[in-house]
Amino acid sequence: MLYTVRELTQYIKHRLQDDPSLCEVSVRGEISNFTHHTSGHMYFTLKDEHSQLNCVMFRGANAKLKFKPGTGQKAVCSGDITVYEKRGVYQLTVWDIQPDGIGALYQAFEQLKAQLSERGFFDPARKRPLPMFPKTIGIVTSRTGAVLHDILNVIRRRFPAVRIILAQTRVQGEGAAAEIAGAIEQMNKLSRTDPIDVLIVARGGGSIEELWQFNEPKVAEAVFHSEIPIVSAVGHETDVTICDFVADLRAPTPSVAAEIVVPDREQLRQQIAGFEIRLDHAIRRTVETSRDRLARAGRGVVHPRDRINQLRQYIDELTRQMHTTVTHRLQLRRKDLSMLGATLHALSPLNHLQRGYSIVLRMPDRAVVNTIDAVSAGSDLWILVTDGKIGCRVREIKEGWDHE
Repeated sequence: MLYTVRELTQYIKHRLQDDPSLCEVSVRGEISNFTHHTSGHMYFTLKDEHSQLNCVMFRGANAKLKFKPGTGQKAVCSGDITVYEKRGVYQLTVWDIQPDGIGALYQAFEQLKAQLSERGFFDPARKRPLPMFPKTIGIVTSRTGAVLHDILNVIRRRFPAVRIILAQTRVQGEGAAAEIAGAIEQMNKLSRTDPIDVLIVARGGGSIEELWQFNEPKVAEAVFHSEIPIVSAVGHETDVTICDFVADLRAPTPSVAAEIVVPDREQLRQQIAGFEIRLDHAIRRTVETSRDRLARAGRGVVHPRDRINQLRQYIDELTRQMHTTVTHRLQLRRKDLSMLGATLHALSPLNHLQRGYSIVLRMPDRAVVNTIDAVSAGSDLWILVTDGKIGCRVREIKEGWDHE
């Protein structure tokens, strides 16, 4: 029988789509080549060790999904086998996807996340800033993995002077959570005597099962109670763990964590050089501005020597004025004194004595006798004349003057 390509494709399509065993089937495998098209439809391949199956999930169906599928996820896809006629390939038209074996883990993750959130484990207010220039960095990770090598390479390249302390621990598998929590606690004990400035908790990427130890309550408690600021660097950028939420800072990868905790030495040198240039320019501008201000101010300032000379001249002038004033006042006082002397001379009793008058003193009280009532017969007297005194005694007293 002769068919056209289209006829044969449609025949195969009908045979497949009419087969009840190929309707409402569930297929387990790993998602790869996942594409979420701008149309809203999802295209991917479901594969196992031996085969692969093209899948399509149209927009109306994938809008009901409670999680976002992605490459590398193991899933159970439910749908119908159909044929895409244009390419002549059969495919699974998916109407539901469930994580294979990790549905319970996701549920546990969300439940623990909600519990810790209520207890304040994710409170932004408790997040501590990282030190700008750490002296000692602690690392909690596996000694054998590439993660440690990547972190050390970045730190040695950017800031080799820093000291590094490693807390060796398993990062996956049963019991690893207890080791991780114990390593964090041990680092804190050590830090009380030998300070550790920041702690990196890290491991490489992996499936949710491989990263699950960082979702355990033990690890969350250890990170929350750590006295050292913690940077969580678990998995790749798309991987999220409880440890990331509790830590003071989350880094998308371990290498980025190393870049975050230490500064770049070369960048610091460039910054310092830039600061030195700006400081030099600022100092020069300040000096030039101050010099200009000083020059402008100096033009209106008298030199101290000139000021001293002015004061000296002023003192000399005051001295001359004082000397003239004192001399004039002395002359006036001398004139006044001379006039007073002349007046005293004119009024002096001695002047009267020179004109023939005398002064009679009664003895012994030396009272001036200016009336006959002041004496009596026999009174002793002293008579003062110009060149001496005469002692005498009263013999007779008469009233009135005898001009004869």
